Amino acid sequence: MTKYPDVEPGLKEEVPWSDSLTTYDKEHFRTYLRFLDASADNASYAEMAQVMLGIDAVQEPERAWKAARSHLDRAN
Repeated sequence: MTKYPDVEPGLKEEVPWSDSLTTYDKEHFRTYLRFLDASADNASYAEMAQVMLGIDAVQEPERAWKAARSHLDRAN
């Protein structure tokens, strides 16, 4: 059993940015929706990073924040 079973394969720590929809966006649309739902439920960046990205925010708080913020910004 994997440590973080809900992490979608192929996720990057920083979302590739573009003015238009990217292949990465299309491949990880479900994850973006999860970020938007979590944000609407007032989940912390630490929670989002751990559950959706598999990053332990206690061990790596800055990495977790940057990765979660990157995905949430792109989702928005």
